Amino acid sequence: MNIIAKIIIGLVTFIHIYIVWLEMFAWTTKAPKVFKTIPKDLFVPTKVLAANQGLYNGFLAAGLIWSLLICNPEWSKNIALFFLGCVAVAGIYGAITASKRILYVQTVPAVLGILAVLFL
Repeated sequence: MNIIAKIIIGLVTFIHIYIVWLEMFAWTTKAPKVFKTIPKDLFVPTKVLAANQGLYNGFLAAGLIWSLLICNPEWSKNIALFFLGCVAVAGIYGAITASKRILYVQTVPAVLGILAVLFL
């Protein structure tokens, strides 16, 4: 994989690590300032649900990190494409069901990563 693809994968990974932190550890403190479409009174009762969602975002980040650590170029590329595809699909679903902003925060970087892995 080329350096541009690796940088984009790193960016997508960072975004997901931040989401993990927000959803698992800062749901009732910092997350209300980020997720402004959710009424403030729902953060405490949804804390466990958010942590579960954060765990799934952690799996996405772990897969992207794994893709950067694989020495075999073909495997590295395939694993990166799989996890970037998962991020893109999750972002599209989130944009449809929760907030259109997710499309820009999650899907666009993942698609740019896919394009970089495939064509650069």
